[in-house]
Amino acid sequence: MYEGAVQELIDELGRLPGIGPKSAQRLAFHILDADTEDMQRLVRSIITVKERVKFCTICGNVTESETCNICRDERRDPTVICVVEESKDVMAVERTRAFKGRYHVLGGSINPIAGIGPDQLRIRELLTRLNDSRIEEIIIATDPNLEGEATATYLSRMLKTIGIAVTRLASGLPVGGDLEYADEVTLGRAFEGRRNALT
Repeated sequence: MYEGAVQELIDELGRLPGIGPKSAQRLAFHILDADTEDMQRLVRSIITVKERVKFCTICGNVTESETCNICRDERRDPTVICVVEESKDVMAVERTRAFKGRYHVLGGSINPIAGIGPDQLRIRELLTRLNDSRIEEIIIATDPNLEGEATATYLSRMLKTIGIAVTRLASGLPVGGDLEYADEVTLGRAFEGRRNALT
């Protein structure tokens, strides 16, 4: 335990996702050793992002405007919506350059242990968007973990009565991976999604 401000900084940094006690300590001492001007820029960036950034009124992605640049882009295909958990997932899909439709960000996934149910997600907003008669397909692109699977199952069951095609991203074994290291869910999905070896 350090005293005063140093320990407070370590404690605050340790509250960030993916930052354990040792990483928090390392970051705190980096901040102590860093140039004051560099750290002031960091502080200004944090304050600016908290003041300016909000969520798109259409899809829920992060933006500094009322709507995000993807929703404003008339070249995007309005007939397909890719449903993701978080804004970072939008960027992951965009990096592939394989999807040209629009997005809907749920703001998380169903996780009863954390007290997150369907009502805490942006599912009502998704249903409202489905009043647009141009929409032909919903692609569910939630994470391939227990929470993501629960969310995908919930959405699939709810949306199947609407008359819009509901698809799910294929998943399975990564290229270059070893079978012995694959978890049961990944291996099971790989078997479910198997295809003809000659295609």
